[in-house]
Amino acid sequence: MSNRILVTGGCGFVGSNLVKELSRNPDAIIMSIDNYYASSPEKQIRAENVEYVYCDTAQLHYSDQVLKFCPDVVYHLGEYSRITTSFDDIKICQNFNATGTFNILEYCREKSAKLIYAGSSSKFGDDNNEHLSPYAWFKAKNIELVKNYHNWYGLDYAITYFYNVYGEGQISTGKMATVIGIFQEQYKSGKPLTVVAPGTQTRDFTHIDDIVRGLIMVGEGGSGDGYMIGTGKNYTLLEIAEAFDHPIELIPEKKGERKSGLALPHKMFEEFGWRPQTDIIDYIKNWKSLL
Repeated sequence: MSNRILVTGGCGFVGSNLVKELSRNPDAIIMSIDNYYASSPEKQIRAENVEYVYCDTAQLHYSDQVLKFCPDVVYHLGEYSRITTSFDDIKICQNFNATGTFNILEYCREKSAKLIYAGSSSKFGDDNNEHLSPYAWFKAKNIELVKNYHNWYGLDYAITYFYNVYGEGQISTGKMATVIGIFQEQYKSGKPLTVVAPGTQTRDFTHIDDIVRGLIMVGEGGSGDGYMIGTGKNYTLLEIAEAFDHPIELIPEKKGERKSGLALPHKMFEEFGWRPQTDIIDYIKNWKSLL
């Protein structure tokens, strides 16, 4: 295993769970950086082998702590990560996902570090239309840039794609909230579950533990593009809402949302023997039983 690891967005939903799992290796030396735009310092775990640094990747060159660190692997999760809000937040999206990621690529080149990049599954939705939103477009262009850094500078890299992640630590309120997080909050407060019309759009929901296992596998042995970390099974949003057995309210369509999403995780299966261990419907039933 790689012993010196940098995680960007290390206090976010995926990042905090990844850092927690990586820290179980007593030989690992981990640095987490985060600007807390969509996270909070409360997600820092107590582990002797993890150092937390407040840092915006767009201002990476100002952080002496990060610049002095020489990682073997960089997990780059610290980007703007919502489709519909990226229209209003296009300047923020550009800053995080263009300037920030360029800085991380330069950092990896200078440190000779392997980059594990979290691409966006929105790239594959609706006939691979990357122009549906600023978020989807910036993410698609970053994938091209990562590959060019490999061709231009010999960057060692692997690109992963997440599919509607849910589970412990997910964001449940605010504009960065996940679908499952929103449904859970509405269920607990007795409000109808708000399903974006028409409700027939499909998504592949993947548990955070399955995502983290897959990420670590790719970090240790992955190379190149195409690591889709998803179940390979999708549900309509109405099916997910109906699993809560709770009143449902349709709300207007949102700009930029794709109609379908389904992982094709063959590369994960073939290279690592990775398999998803949690189904979203079972998760919802178990969650309700614990209330």
